Amino acid sequence: MPSIEVLCVVGARPNFTKIAPIIRAFQRPESRINYQLLHTGQHYDEAMKASFFEQLKIPQPDIDLEVGSASHAVQTAQIMQQFEPVLDRLSPRLILVVGDVNSTIACALVAAKKGIAVAHVEAGLRSFDRDMPEEINRVLTDQLSNLLYTTERQAESNLQREGINGDHIVFVGNVMIDNLCFNLQYATPSEQTLAKGEADWRAKVAEQGFGLLTLHRPSNVDDPVILGRLLTSLADISRDLPLVFPVHPRTQQKIETAGLAPVLADANILCLPPLGYLEILGLMRDAKLVLTDSGGIQEETTALGVPCITLRENTERPITVTHGTNTIVGTDTDLILKTVSDVLHNKGKSGQIPEYWDGCAAERIADRVRSWLDQRLAESA
Repeated sequence: MPSIEVLCVVGARPNFTKIAPIIRAFQRPESRINYQLLHTGQHYDEAMKASFFEQLKIPQPDIDLEVGSASHAVQTAQIMQQFEPVLDRLSPRLILVVGDVNSTIACALVAAKKGIAVAHVEAGLRSFDRDMPEEINRVLTDQLSNLLYTTERQAESNLQREGINGDHIVFVGNVMIDNLCFNLQYATPSEQTLAKGEADWRAKVAEQGFGLLTLHRPSNVDDPVILGRLLTSLADISRDLPLVFPVHPRTQQKIETAGLAPVLADANILCLPPLGYLEILGLMRDAKLVLTDSGGIQEETTALGVPCITLRENTERPITVTHGTNTIVGTDTDLILKTVSDVLHNKGKSGQIPEYWDGCAAERIADRVRSWLDQRLAESA
């Protein structure tokens, strides 16, 4: 038997919330899965990484490649270069990757070239926008994978259209929702985070409630014109609904470079440093609405029944629109303001919980992985 059976890979903040429930499922005695956890170091902020590992109760990684930040090409290449010797040393039967970050495709590609099977959690999601680096990562990882675990049924149609054998595809549900269900009891009360605001801002929150804002996509923050248009719209919204804005470091730098800091300074927007998962969860749970360009938050707000307004032209998570609380508005000022007004005055979309978003997806994955491993062992006996 190999020194380990499954090598689980994480690389960046979006991966942590997906791997946490999978690790818990693998740790169940009945799973009988011998695994290790590898962190590529793609998420290079040590304080934020430590916060997420601690809050999500993820064990410290067995291996940390400490790759750090770089361009897409350089970062992907460095991960591949450092990941290969790990595979040579451990010889796992399977590597398990999650999501769509550079670490996902880099490790899947190395494993595939070395004849090691790949399992992709969150397979088949498509925005159909090849300008998104994540879309390239999704498509290529799925093409390399032997086991494809999907969060919604439409994902299987996407995969079969791309020529992937349906026998390799399993609809298991959404591990992000597993994580949310598990951690909701530990969420930081929103009052604790809101207390960081000035007295007059808190008074407005007490009267009007609040909205949560996240903004980090290059398509939104790299172009000063688009960024300025968005911030001006958000400042207008904050007159009717105070906003909480945990600012991504890259977004903060773009705001300062574009000279847009005064737009936020004059608005009812509480700008905070990046927050941990439990702080964000507490804010999402209690917000009147969420404005975001994040993929995961679209899913979490649907699970919480909180109206979500997505500041993108598309989504790789269409079930949050067709079944959930999500509305896509892009960067159109009039549409953003109209949609917010509809939510504030008519409560917006109520939505419903999608199939298999029940907190048990990771257990289904663990059961499927164990069955796959047992079959491989039987074949090699």
